[in-house]
Amino acid sequence: MSELLEKILEKKNMNEAYKKVCANKGAGGVDGMELEELDGFIRKNWNSIREQIRGRSYKPQPVRRVEIPKPNGSKRKLGIPTVMDRVIQQGIAQIISPMCEPLFSDHSYGFRPNRSCEMAIKDMLMFLNEGYEWIVDIDLEKFFDNVPQDKLMSLVHNIINDGDTESLIRKYLKAGVMVQGRYEKTEQGTPQGGNLTPLLSNIMLNELDKEMERRGLGFVRYADDCVIAVRSEASAKRVMYSITDWIERKLGLKVNADKTHITRPMNLKYLGFGFWKDSKTKEWKCRPHKDSVQKFKRTLKKLTERRKSMAFAERVKQLNRVIRGWINYFAIGRMKTAMTDIDAHLRTRLRVIIWKQWKVPKKRQWGLQKLGIGKDLARQTSYMGDHYQWIVTKTCVVRAISKEKLKQAGLVSCYDYYMERHALKLC
Repeated sequence: MSELLEKILEKKNMNEAYKKVCANKGAGGVDGMELEELDGFIRKNWNSIREQIRGRSYKPQPVRRVEIPKPNGSKRKLGIPTVMDRVIQQGIAQIISPMCEPLFSDHSYGFRPNRSCEMAIKDMLMFLNEGYEWIVDIDLEKFFDNVPQDKLMSLVHNIINDGDTESLIRKYLKAGVMVQGRYEKTEQGTPQGGNLTPLLSNIMLNELDKEMERRGLGFVRYADDCVIAVRSEASAKRVMYSITDWIERKLGLKVNADKTHITRPMNLKYLGFGFWKDSKTKEWKCRPHKDSVQKFKRTLKKLTERRKSMAFAERVKQLNRVIRGWINYFAIGRMKTAMTDIDAHLRTRLRVIIWKQWKVPKKRQWGLQKLGIGKDLARQTSYMGDHYQWIVTKTCVVRAISKEKLKQAGLVSCYDYYMERHALKLC
C-alpha cells in the first residue's frame, strides 16, 4: 500500500476534508444524501469504504448534471458529486496540492492557497504600466468538458508517481454523469463542480504557463481565463496564432477562435474588471467592468421589487449580503461615482417599498410623523396617493426616510462600505 494513499486516508486529513465540504455546503448528488446525513453515514461506513479504496475496488458514483444559465444565454454544465465523494476528493486534493504548488507559475492565481482574483488584477496592472498594452485574450472552448484525460493523468503521474492514488483519481474522471436520469460515460473532461477539478485544471494548464514563461511572455492566468500582454500589435498577432497552435497540438485542447482575440486594455474585461488610464498620472487603473456594475444593479433591483413580499429587516439582510460580497470582490477598483448613483437609486426603491407598505393615508401620516415630519406636512403628503416615484423623490419622504434612518435600520451604504474597504486595500 502506497504511503501517499495512506496519507490521504489518514483520520486527521479526512476529518479536515469533511469539515471543508460541510463548510462549503451545497446540494447532494445522485444518491440523494444531503450534508446533514453525512456524519452518520461516515461513522457507519467509513471503515468499509477505506478498505475498498485501499484494494482499488471502490467505485465513485456518477456526478449529477446541473446546468447554470450564463449571461449570454448559454448554460454552464456543472457536475455535482455525492457528498461522500466530495469528501474523498477533498482529502486527495489536500495531500496532492502541496506537492504541486512549488511547480506552479507565479502568474497563476485560480484555486490556489493564498492567491486571489485581486492579486491577478494587480499583476495585470503591473504589465500594463510597464508598457505591455496589447492584450491577447485566450478563450479555451468548454475547457472542463474537453480536457484529454490521458494527457492529464500523464501530467499527474509526473508529479505524484503513485499508482494507487492515480487509479483513484482516474476513477473519478471516469465516473460518468447522470443527465435527467440517464447515465452517460465521461471519456474526456473533468466535472466542473468536483473538489479535485480545480487542482487538476491547474496541473493541466501549468504546461501552458511553462511554455509562456519559456517564451518570455507576460501573462496572467486565473483557472482557464488567460490573458497575455505584449508591447505591439504585430507581437500580439504572432503570439495569438502561435500559442493557439501550441495549445491545440500539445495539450489537445480546443481554442475558441471566435472569442480569442487581440484587444487594448480599455476594451478588456478580465475577471469582471475593466481598465482605464488616469489622465493625470498616466497610470493604468482598474474598476468594475460596466457589465459587472449592470449585473450588480439587476441583483439589487430584484431584491427590491415591490411585489416581492418580505419583512423589511429580512430584505435589508439580503441586500447587505449582496452589497458586502460584491464590494469586497471589487474593492481595489475605482468606483466612487457608481457607488454614489447605486446608493441613491437603492434608497429610492426602499422608500417606495416602505410607502407602499404603509398603504393608507392614516398609516402614512403616522409613519412620517414618527420619523420627524411635522403633523401638517405629514398629513398633506400622506394624501398625495400612490404616485410612488414622484412622492419618494420630490416630497418630505426623502427627508423622513433618509440615508441615516436607513442606516439605523441596518442598511449598508454601498458608497460608505466601498470607501472603507478601498482604504484598507490601499494600506
